[in-house]
Amino acid sequence: MTKDQEKAEVPHAFFASVFNSKGSHSPDTQPPEQEDMDGEQKENPKIQGEMVSDLLYHIDTHNSMGSNGIHSRVLKELADVFTKPLSIIYQQSWLTGEVPDDWRLANVMTVYKKGQKEDPGNYRPVSLTSVPGKVMEQIIQSAIM
Repeated sequence: MTKDQEKAEVPHAFFASVFNSKGSHSPDTQPPEQEDMDGEQKENPKIQGEMVSDLLYHIDTHNSMGSNGIHSRVLKELADVFTKPLSIIYQQSWLTGEVPDDWRLANVMTVYKKGQKEDPGNYRPVSLTSVPGKVMEQIIQSAIM
């Protein structure tokens, strides 16, 4: 093993010992059934192109690019081009409960918090995830709220 690989194994081993899979969800999970205040079943929301377009135009271009290598500036500048296909993907994802595999991947980086730099417990993991996946999270959050 190289020295860099050995360095990477230290935080990996620490975070693996702290986090477990008890709280993880099955990939077969369907979207939650929604009920209104009277307990009646609500229809699944229709993801509108205007909502996707608005979110794309307001993306923070100073954030890091996600795990798929698409920078937020590209999505913002080409919002007119990406609105329709992303709207279709988001709607289909909502209806089927499936998310594109690339959007599930993340580059996990360690960020120093405080204390001794030699202690792996003084770092926190930060996940760099796909920007289109983050936009979808915002849409789902607003639909649920």
